[in-house]
Amino acid sequence: MPSLPDESARQTLLRSFLAEDIGTGDITTDATVSGTQRARGELIAKTPLVLAGIDIFAEVFQLIEPATLAEICCPDGEYLQPGQIPARITATARTLLTGERVALNLLQRLCGVATMTRKFVQAVAGTSAEILDTRKTTPGLRALEKYAVEIGGGRNHRKDLSEAILIKDNHIRLAGGVATALSAAQAAKGQVKWLEIEVTNLEELSAALQYNPDVIMLDNMNPALVHEAVKRVWAHDPERKIRTEASGGITITNVRDFAEAGVDWISVGALTHSAPAADLSFEIEPII
Repeated sequence: MPSLPDESARQTLLRSFLAEDIGTGDITTDATVSGTQRARGELIAKTPLVLAGIDIFAEVFQLIEPATLAEICCPDGEYLQPGQIPARITATARTLLTGERVALNLLQRLCGVATMTRKFVQAVAGTSAEILDTRKTTPGLRALEKYAVEIGGGRNHRKDLSEAILIKDNHIRLAGGVATALSAAQAAKGQVKWLEIEVTNLEELSAALQYNPDVIMLDNMNPALVHEAVKRVWAHDPERKIRTEASGGITITNVRDFAEAGVDWISVGALTHSAPAADLSFEIEPII
């Protein structure tokens, strides 16, 4: 099951976001709303979306006021329709007003990532291909965005540079070629979860296969060329221990073509760098 960052890391992150937004104080709220006024906020889905980050949403308010009451009505991963209420938050009115922007910004971002991921996953349903994210994440939000990808049904690629070796075009160019780069990388293979290399044509693929990397990324190839490349990998490796990954130029309209070409993984940077924020509102009413 997808898991959020640990509590300490999560709260450090959320406190920094609150500090950025609040500055020296919420002057408008403090000037217009009584400190004793209680209120309840209803979170409302405005468009269809996949819910992701609802506990983070509530936690923002709880960091401002530990006595905040959160009624979570829907779990992460649920597909919401317009008008559905996934959560109600009860606290002082000042807490709700001060925390709403940070809480909403985060939730809308994470729901947007999860919703886009779900669309890609559904587009390849029935094939053996898995949808993966990339490191094209928002600085500071990687752990949360990758959590949202998993909630949407996708899988995480590398969480950071230390998890796996991924030899890309610039590495190849600077190392002096595919063979040279892969040969040099063998010494570090035992330190990582997998060794992967990016190739852009069949000649580079042939060179890469001589070293039997764990994963071969077929970068910026059209589906027909990807299909040919996959066949060559299977011919070289009948037991299919080498995984293939399509990357570059993947859209919601062509992703199934890549999946049907036979790859194991399809990495999509757009899941995190181009997902539109989901539309939710937070309506606050006083408790008399």
